[in-house]
Amino acid sequence: MSSSPSSTTPRSRRLGATALALGSFSLVLSLGSYVTAYGEPLWMVGFERAVVGHGAQAAWAVTQLCYPYVLGPLGVALLAIAWRFPEWRARVVFSLILLLLCWRGADLLQHLYARPRRLDWVIHHETSFSFPSSHAAISLGFYGLWSAFVAKSRLPGRAILSALLAAVVVAIYWSRLALGAHYVTDLVAGGFLAVALVSAGVAAVPIKVFGSPTAAP
Repeated sequence: MSSSPSSTTPRSRRLGATALALGSFSLVLSLGSYVTAYGEPLWMVGFERAVVGHGAQAAWAVTQLCYPYVLGPLGVALLAIAWRFPEWRARVVFSLILLLLCWRGADLLQHLYARPRRLDWVIHHETSFSFPSSHAAISLGFYGLWSAFVAKSRLPGRAILSALLAAVVVAIYWSRLALGAHYVTDLVAGGFLAVALVSAGVAAVPIKVFGSPTAAP
C-alpha cells in the first residue's frame, strides 16, 4: 500500500535536509583541513589583494550588520512581530536560534582551526581567529534565511524586500574582503556552515518552516 503524500512529503523533506546538512558540514571540515595544511590557494590570494581597501568606509558600515549592537535590536523587533502576529512566531524563533548557532558554531570552529587573520587589514584589526567567518555564517544563516522567508510570504512587495535582504548577504561578504578581515575560503566555509545549520534545523523541527504565513505583519 502506498503512503499518502501528506506522510511522505515531510519525511522526504527531512531526509533531504539531513543529507544537505551533513554534506555541507563535511565541506566545512574538508576546507578547514585543506587551508590548515596548505594555506590559501594562490589564485585566490591575488583576488583578495585586489579587493582589499576598496570602499573601506562603506565596507566598515556594512560589516556592522553582524555585530551584537545591530543584531540585538533586530532580535527584539522580531520578537515584537512574533508577539503581534502568531503566524510568524515559528519563523522568528527559528531564525533567532539559527543566529545564535551560526555565531557559536563559527566561534567553536575558529578555535579548532586557529587560523590567523590576514595581515593586510584596513580600518579595524580583528584579533579572533579567521576560519570560518562568523560574518559569513550569520549573514547567510540570518539575513539570507529571512530573504527566503519573505520570498515565500504574502507580504506586499515581498520580491523587492527579499532581494534587498539577499543583497545584504552579498554586501557583508564583500565587506569582509574589502576590510582584509577574511580570506575567501573563510567566507566559503562560513556559508557552508550556515547551510548546514539551517538544513539541520529544517530536518529537526516538526513544522514546515518555509511555508507561507497566512497573515502579513
